Amino acid sequence: MTNASESSTTVLQRAEVAMQDEFLRKAVRFTTDRLRNKKQTVTASFGNWEAWRERGEAIRAHTIANLDFYLGQFADNLEKQGAHVHFAHDAAEAVTAVRQVVREKGAKQIVKSKSMVSEEIHINQHLEEDGVRVIETDLGEYIIQLAHEAPSHIIIPAIHKNREQIRDLFEADSANNLSTETRDLTAFARRRLREAFLSADIGITGCNFGIAETGSMVLFTNEGNADMVMNIPKTHIVVMGMERILPTLSDLEVMAHLLPKSATGQNVITYMSMITGPKRSLDHDGPTDLHVIILDNGRSRQLGDAQFQAVLHCIRCGACLNVCPVYRQIGGHAYGAVYPGPIGAVLSPLLNGGEQYSDLPYASSLCGACYEACPVRIPLHDMLVHERQRQVQNGHGKPLEQLAMKGYRQMFAKPGCYRLAVRMARSFQGPLVRNGKIRARIGPLGGWTATRDFPALAKRSFRDLWPNLQNGGDSDE
Repeated sequence: MTNASESSTTVLQRAEVAMQDEFLRKAVRFTTDRLRNKKQTVTASFGNWEAWRERGEAIRAHTIANLDFYLGQFADNLEKQGAHVHFAHDAAEAVTAVRQVVREKGAKQIVKSKSMVSEEIHINQHLEEDGVRVIETDLGEYIIQLAHEAPSHIIIPAIHKNREQIRDLFEADSANNLSTETRDLTAFARRRLREAFLSADIGITGCNFGIAETGSMVLFTNEGNADMVMNIPKTHIVVMGMERILPTLSDLEVMAHLLPKSATGQNVITYMSMITGPKRSLDHDGPTDLHVIILDNGRSRQLGDAQFQAVLHCIRCGACLNVCPVYRQIGGHAYGAVYPGPIGAVLSPLLNGGEQYSDLPYASSLCGACYEACPVRIPLHDMLVHERQRQVQNGHGKPLEQLAMKGYRQMFAKPGCYRLAVRMARSFQGPLVRNGKIRARIGPLGGWTATRDFPALAKRSFRDLWPNLQNGGDSDE
């Protein structure tokens, strides 16, 4: 699989490539427009949406502030129900835990439901290296698995594919001749996936929410594939982030409204599945062996950090992607990380550290649309600013940019320097100006003037005009 997170290029370089792909841009804009409009319609008809957001924020803030208690309660109740609990400090430990179960069971084929945290630890790649066949069962994930690509959206992983491309992928995998009719494509996928469900040794899922008071795990899907993954194989492995906890079932009721409305503009999710322990003696179906892997992988570093702890409130609805002007132009793969969009631009540097994702916080206009869309009111736009500051403090800033900002600070601190700089710039801009605009690609301004005009400096500054304006004069005098 093409792993965007291991790309050696910068987000700017990847964005330039994405901007040349007109189909990608149209597909992403069309789908995100549709999702955003559906959300606006359903939340308006639902009523009191801001009050629901505030309630969701309060639940998530309380949970994360007391995460040690609720995680302990959740793990204890899981074990009381007969599940095996594994705490993984990082991705390597999580992969080791999964591999251990797979080897113990002698598994050769695994079915998976959609899980971003499994993408985070690259579990498919590791299991395939062990000779285990892993089959994604969410339709979008199945499509991009055949394409050997990573998801480009948190909720709609194949947002960048059209029906012709999907038909070609299905034909290449099966040697069948298929039409581009949606009904035919989904029927083909249904047949192939049903075969996989019935022959799988293990099912792997993520977890939208873990309920601390009962030890239950809840999954939201629109295709019902998670039910098959959880119930048909004899062994079920759940991989979840440590922050995906809710204290009570009453809290789940709030999230059951917030998540589908924000993610896909649905009043209710099609399938909300809850599993509490492995199969009991009177149960007709379900796994006889249940393993729950609770992943840290950098999350605990954000606990107690006033600037970034709220990023753990995220419920992975993808609403911030659908309104982000940057994501809507370049899609998800341009971010080069497992989590794209505004949440990814904050989360990826925090979880991974180092310089690998240090440029992602700059993939934002800081417009704040992500905050307005977030069902639990995460201030992502503020976090992006703080993350930029942190990257510079950690030595990941660009030398030329740092020099420019230092000069900017010195210039504005001394009025004489400012006036001199403006006069010099006004004098030297002459050869570059055409009809009041600078269109030439010059130095650090080249990235701007290559695609848009830069306004030329006026003959007289506002500072020069102000005394005359105060006396009732005209700005042209």
